[in-house]
Amino acid sequence: MHSSGPAATLVEKLARLPGIGPKTAQRLAFYLLSAPPEVALDLARAIEQARRGITRCSVCANLTDSDPCAICSDPRRQRQLLCVVEQPRDVLALEKARAYKGLYHVLHGALSPARGIGPQQLTLDLLRRRLQPGEIKEVILATNPNVEGDATAMYLAQWLKPLGVQVTRLAYGLPVGASLEYADELTLTRALENRR
Repeated sequence: MHSSGPAATLVEKLARLPGIGPKTAQRLAFYLLSAPPEVALDLARAIEQARRGITRCSVCANLTDSDPCAICSDPRRQRQLLCVVEQPRDVLALEKARAYKGLYHVLHGALSPARGIGPQQLTLDLLRRRLQPGEIKEVILATNPNVEGDATAMYLAQWLKPLGVQVTRLAYGLPVGASLEYADELTLTRALENRR
């Protein structure tokens, strides 16, 4: 859009969303402006309601509309297992797999000195309080397999050591259905190192 005003502002705001580039922002803006008015108003109301109704769980820091969240409140969860993830979307991914039945802790970030994210910006105080009663026997570090995630996992492993809990890390390796010839060297190295 070669204009200023409300339409250009809409495109600019949409382009700030993760994964939305300028062209996608334009398409979304044109759709919202061309659709019946209730489409845009329903979207605006849904965003407003979510912002007002969603908070962090006081136990695990996951996003929730009830406190404590449904996972922390579920008596069927394995309370001796705690999976530490970077973001709420990581909880969704693990829950979708249906392979884990323990509890979670959401850090809301990963260590990144370049972006000004240190231990103080993560939910470590809340994590420490959860580990004090001694109910949790194993902490699974499920941070992303990148520089920040690896640094966060190493920091947490050292930070958790004096607390006397077993600390494990998600294994790295080849995705199901992958072909060895297309795997990069780091993935192959980690797959070999984490063989069982």
